[in-house]
Amino acid sequence: MAEIVINIVLLIFLLGAVVTDVRARIIPNVLVAAGMFSGVLLSGLLPQGIGFLGSLAGIGIGLGCFLPLYVLRAMGAGDVKLMAMAGAFLGPLATLEAILWVFLAGGVLALVFAARHGVVRKMLGNVSTLFYSAAASVQTRNLPDFSETPSTGKLPYAVAIASGVAIFLLARAGGFNLL
Repeated sequence: MAEIVINIVLLIFLLGAVVTDVRARIIPNVLVAAGMFSGVLLSGLLPQGIGFLGSLAGIGIGLGCFLPLYVLRAMGAGDVKLMAMAGAFLGPLATLEAILWVFLAGGVLALVFAARHGVVRKMLGNVSTLFYSAAASVQTRNLPDFSETPSTGKLPYAVAIASGVAIFLLARAGGFNLL
């Protein structure tokens, strides 16, 4: 029962982030902070929760996996904080698996977004450029700068995060695990 409550509260916070990201292209800090606080509190106090330390470890995993993408300018800070918030509810291992689902959902949503806006060819060209830039950066020992790549549009990534986490929760409930 505790897991159901935790999952419902998590999905409510993710839905709030999706609405604000789609409408205003921002994920409010107050929403993320309230979500993190709720995740830590519920995880630590409910009998079948992951505990306070598990919740804090989930936050760390979310930050650790998404922060490099922010540093490379491939993702916004709100998206990083949102994944950390989800980690507060999920714990460390579940956050890792949820991130895999988030990346899969993000890829599918990016393709749909590009097809809808008629920029699939341009997007694939950008992906190719990004891979070559990253490979060259490894050779020169510099961080790649993805900000120079011409944009094909901005995908509100809260949609990918919410979709990926929801798919993860459904898969876990059905006994399917990626890890």
